[in-house]
Amino acid sequence: MNKTVTCFLPYGSENQFDKTISELLTCPSIDQIFLLSAQTDIKIELPDRCHLLPVSSADSTEKYKQIAQHTDTPYALIYTQTHPFELGYMAVERMCDYLSAPQCCMVYADHYQVAEGVQKNAPVIDYQPGSLRDDFNFGSVLLYKASALKEAVSRMKADYQFAGLYDLRLKLSQKEALVHINEYLYSE
Repeated sequence: MNKTVTCFLPYGSENQFDKTISELLTCPSIDQIFLLSAQTDIKIELPDRCHLLPVSSADSTEKYKQIAQHTDTPYALIYTQTHPFELGYMAVERMCDYLSAPQCCMVYADHYQVAEGVQKNAPVIDYQPGSLRDDFNFGSVLLYKASALKEAVSRMKADYQFAGLYDLRLKLSQKEALVHINEYLYSE
């Protein structure tokens, strides 16, 4: 299978993502993994195909511009949390299937939350045009069509420090659909 997805994860600590990164690197669709960090003095050894990418702040406009610039695959996966996650069977491929629809630019899915060994369902709701709030819950794994992501980022003119993702979602929704996959595709 072609490596069609570039992943972007926030960096929290050296041991935090060992399991997550290992799992992502075994996924046949994953090409590169970028760990995003505002710290510039991090000295860690990363696996092959895994890179550290300095960003100005956790949710800035500049961060999404860098993500767009470093995406050389048809799709970009952005994880918005700092704790580990685990993908379900063929989750990335399933999300890519949805993104192959012509008017779809971003997908998000239901997921599980695991706390103290107990797994609970964490469903999300369907996005409807006009109902996008800055706290709308898309979950923490978002997959984008790279061409739509890059086009939306090119229209981001304001320089937000804490509202970059919200601005990106607004720009995306102006032209194409944000699609909820009503399947439990990952655990966090």
